[in-house]
Amino acid sequence: MDRSHGEEDVILKLQQMNLNGDSLTTETGLVYDERMTEFFCIWDKSFPECPERVTYVMEKIRQYGLLERCVQVQARAATEDELLLVHSQEYMELMKSTQYMSEPELKSLADTYDSIFLHPKFYECACLAVGSVLQLVDKVVSAEIQNGLAVVRPPGHHAYWEKMNGYSMFNNLAIAANYAKQNHGVERILIVDWDVHHGQSLQYIFEDDSSILYFSIHRYEHGEFWPHLPESDSQAVGIGRGEGYNINIPWNKIGMGDADYITAFLQVLMPVAYEFRPQLVLVAAGYDSAVGDIKGEMQASPSCFAILTHLLMSLAGGKVILSLEGGYNLQALAEGVSASLKILLGDPCPRLAVPFTPCQSALESICATIMAHRPYWKGLQNFSADKPVELEDGEAASAITKKEFAEVLQESVAEVFRKLPSERTALVYDERMKEHYNMWDSQHPELPQRISCIYAQHESQQLTEHCLRIPVRSATEEELQMCHSLKYIQTIKSTVDMKARDLHRQSDEYISIYLSPKTYDCALLATGSTFNVVEAILTGKAQNGVAIVRPPGHHAEKNMACGFCFFNTVALSARYAQKLMGYKMKVMILDWDIHHGNGTQHIFEDDPSVLYVSLHRYDHGLFFPSSEDANYDMVGRGEGEGFNINIPWSNGRMGNPEYISAFLRVVMPVAYEFGPELVLVSAGFDAAQGDPLGGYTVTPEAYAHMTHMLSSLAGGKVIVVLEGGYNLTSISESMSMCTWTLLGGTPPDLGRMKTPHLSAMQSISNVIGVHRKYWSSLRLQVTEPVAEDTSIQGVTPAQKTSPSPEVKSAEGKHRSSSELHMSPCTLSLPASPEQTIKQTDGSLTFHDLSGSSEQVVDDDSFHQMNLTPKSVMPTELQTSEQISGDKEISDKIIASSVQIYVDQEHLQKSTVVQEPTEGIRATVELAKSLDNHKPAGQVTARMQSVGQRTEEQVPTDQLPVGQGSVEQIPGSQENVEQVTAHTVSVERLSAEVESITISELKSKEAKAREVSPNQSKTTPFCMSESLSSVPVGGARQKVKSNASVSKESRIKAKEENEILPVAETEDKAVVSNPVFQEKTHQECNVNSAVSDPQEELLGEATGWSNVLRSVPFCQLFGNDVSLESGTLYAVTPLPWCPHLETVHPVPSSGLNVLQTCSDCGTERENWVCLVCYQVYCGRYVNEHMLMHGLSTGHLLVLSYTDLSVWCYGCESYVHNKVLFEVQNTAHRLKYGEHMAGFN
Repeated sequence: MDRSHGEEDVILKLQQMNLNGDSLTTETGLVYDERMTEFFCIWDKSFPECPERVTYVMEKIRQYGLLERCVQVQARAATEDELLLVHSQEYMELMKSTQYMSEPELKSLADTYDSIFLHPKFYECACLAVGSVLQLVDKVVSAEIQNGLAVVRPPGHHAYWEKMNGYSMFNNLAIAANYAKQNHGVERILIVDWDVHHGQSLQYIFEDDSSILYFSIHRYEHGEFWPHLPESDSQAVGIGRGEGYNINIPWNKIGMGDADYITAFLQVLMPVAYEFRPQLVLVAAGYDSAVGDIKGEMQASPSCFAILTHLLMSLAGGKVILSLEGGYNLQALAEGVSASLKILLGDPCPRLAVPFTPCQSALESICATIMAHRPYWKGLQNFSADKPVELEDGEAASAITKKEFAEVLQESVAEVFRKLPSERTALVYDERMKEHYNMWDSQHPELPQRISCIYAQHESQQLTEHCLRIPVRSATEEELQMCHSLKYIQTIKSTVDMKARDLHRQSDEYISIYLSPKTYDCALLATGSTFNVVEAILTGKAQNGVAIVRPPGHHAEKNMACGFCFFNTVALSARYAQKLMGYKMKVMILDWDIHHGNGTQHIFEDDPSVLYVSLHRYDHGLFFPSSEDANYDMVGRGEGEGFNINIPWSNGRMGNPEYISAFLRVVMPVAYEFGPELVLVSAGFDAAQGDPLGGYTVTPEAYAHMTHMLSSLAGGKVIVVLEGGYNLTSISESMSMCTWTLLGGTPPDLGRMKTPHLSAMQSISNVIGVHRKYWSSLRLQVTEPVAEDTSIQGVTPAQKTSPSPEVKSAEGKHRSSSELHMSPCTLSLPASPEQTIKQTDGSLTFHDLSGSSEQVVDDDSFHQMNLTPKSVMPTELQTSEQISGDKEISDKIIASSVQIYVDQEHLQKSTVVQEPTEGIRATVELAKSLDNHKPAGQVTARMQSVGQRTEEQVPTDQLPVGQGSVEQIPGSQENVEQVTAHTVSVERLSAEVESITISELKSKEAKAREVSPNQSKTTPFCMSESLSSVPVGGARQKVKSNASVSKESRIKAKEENEILPVAETEDKAVVSNPVFQEKTHQECNVNSAVSDPQEELLGEATGWSNVLRSVPFCQLFGNDVSLESGTLYAVTPLPWCPHLETVHPVPSSGLNVLQTCSDCGTERENWVCLVCYQVYCGRYVNEHMLMHGLSTGHLLVLSYTDLSVWCYGCESYVHNKVLFEVQNTAHRLKYGEHMAGFN
């Protein structure tokens, strides 16, 4: 077979990978020195930071046999130069002098610090602790070992650069981070601090450093818990170049458990970490957040620390170092450290205790952190504004299971240290399954070579040497009846003796099926062999498994073959597992095949013992199996309601960002809450890069990461079963990466991921919106942000920024809250100016500044008040006045946007026109948005690159029009023209795209052509069938024709905001397109099985998929864009779109067609925003225009490359006279002449 462009790309990546079997052996370093027990508190023998902390830990590590499995690293003392990487010379000398002080002198000095004791040996041991961590850094970064654990004391994360604090003398991890940067050239380091106390000193040291991402999850209680600092709250995001690189999740209640910590990791840390791409992970591993610790009063179990460690090991190529910090219950500390060490050593994760229910307070803290950091991280920008869940009577909004310390610890330890199987991974494969083949089409995509190529790849990478080979067997008819009817089984069995003609006739009875004399036998082998793997796992012979089998199975229904599938292998395996165990054990089926597993869903849709989760291409019901059952609102029925989760993709080429985001936001939270005892993966690899049927771009590395996440479930009992996938290279590499990960290999780096596609964000939000009723882990109340509007003319940042109170920091410095980026959302209340307003989940709490009263106001009562964002009003104005504009934006946009109207005569009295159903949320979020502007006279010019952000303040009077955050308009404010600005959220923007149906657009286009005398009406353009619709070999096409759709169906689709296929017009005729009038049907090549990648790139030139993407690109986009009606286009632009009213006139300063991207400075493929006239690069460079559109809601942009205009809102090119002026201006500057036809 000829290789496609996608396959060649995969081969190139293949050559760069190292999956040799010998690299599967990873080593864990452990550093410890008995000398660190020589210091203690002389005057208080009961002081909690005592030598027994480390001796008890080491005793437990030896008891569990973990020490002998580690590489023991020699400890050493840090040098003075190394200490000076963080601390001052004067401070170091003072600490050094404590070696010679008397007890009264030591106590006197210790009393000058907070929570400190001193001992003559303290300095020596502190140097030893720092040096021990540096030893691990050297060995991990140089790849001598994979990861490491430092059992050291004293702790370090509270130590300032010039004073002791919180039991700490030197900041172990801060020094280690700077050491790694200076000595090893490490550019990006993630520091994770799960100690119950905030590591405020780590935060201060790196708060302006963009090379260090600091994440802390700690007890805060609104500042009541030590260290009692406002900087410990979620709004402290860093300063200067480090803005956005400091992440705090503050717990405001005690009792936070496993669900709370893991939810915080999944929803905040992991999305940001994937975007940051650290090269080294340092963990401030404090176990005072463990259950039973009297200082922390939290309930994190040893199993929780194991899961957290496992999640971190997917980062930085597994280069993870844990350094002991706090922990003062000796038993809980030792068990927690041992659990983390087992994961570093490669042992499987333990099962978490149920129920897995994050509490309401934890969800509120997580949401506050997301709100604070979504301006900085793309991975946090796809959260929707969810309404509170209306719970049934008696149902609690949150729950923390209170158990006795001993009970919780005993259960968790028993699970963590359960007996492990002697073998890691079981594998089944048999050449006989190749005997099922298509007798009429040797090039049919479901080729026999699929499994042999996969197995050959396993052999070449020596993976088979590390696997336990499982014998094959055939399933019995009785076993098949667990999911299929006897009549259907006998029908397939009868094909064994059929002649070729009869086989072909029988194939035609099903959809996308071919039959051969050996089909039945191969299907029995595939199913029975998978049964053997299930049995090996459940009986303790192996930890996990891989089944390289065919034919696939997930489309097979109870009574029908479908989509290359005959017997539903994975569904039958789930039933077999339950039968084997003698009860309905909890089974999770994760289906990442690009096609929806309709058969699996239907088999289990009323069964709560099986959780079915499918990520698949949907395309609004047009992609195989072309059923509404694949949509997100199909949640199961009866007792199984809520246990069927569909994540349907539409309108885009999905890849790593979309799949990883879905896993972190939906799949894993629900999976932990469900608590499966076995995980079965319907592992189709037709979403992989280069697949001829799927068209998606998921890489082998992404499959490794998804497998790694799933491995943290069910005690590691995970079985990967082959389904689809039709690019031989892609499926071989992808499944090999899954096996590599199951064997304990570290997932490779995913590279720089782009922003998830807009429609993918919407799909994920839709799923969450439907399923948060059933799953508490999905009940995040993230308030929808109102983006900073840069198109408001005449309003300076000073008018939008309220004065910031000063906050005294721990080290005695005075900083303003704006410097700390902690500006509160404050609204002025004309009736009572002494009140402030704090937002809660869908209501406002009014706090009297005297502290004497508190009143909660809901949305309805809020509408009765006259509230104005204080930050919008000048200080001398404290009244609100509604002013409406003279233009009406599209009703659909009004319904989902916050509208700001700026009147000529009352510019400084601009107010908010609230959308009735949004009320409070819109106003509060607008205030938040405007309150975060930079000081007057300055705008922010930001450059972003991988892992680094720089920011410099540029006076606005030095910038041309459109280059600052606020446009500079010549003349006084009284002469400024009235403008209308609206902000559209990510979720609502996507909803608007779906609400504009193709039939509406075509209707407008048809009317436009009726008045065009030069328009030919003779030859309709050539429609190209989608890849999914192409007939393949002896199988029927996978998508039934939608050419004839009833009028009632179209009306219903319009009412439900569905997008109909382009060909669905009332008279069943295709829409004419002038570009194809000179092309014949043959020239368009409608039966081409693989589209040209260049054509797909054109459809996504600005970062979004085209709603008209089913139209073939029969020629490249022309250089000369004529304004005449007979112009030829490669795609049909819209003659009108509802967002044209937002286009602003060309600035008086003109355009600069040679201007580089305002963010990255690139000269390639730049676009200019037609609202604010800022210039950014397109998606296939660094996607900065895409990000600009998301953050501002500015939808129309013009390409400086070919002068085309793209609308994000409509996902299409636009050709309208409103755009002629700006296009002609750019054309004249680019080519030195006016555009043809411009008057």
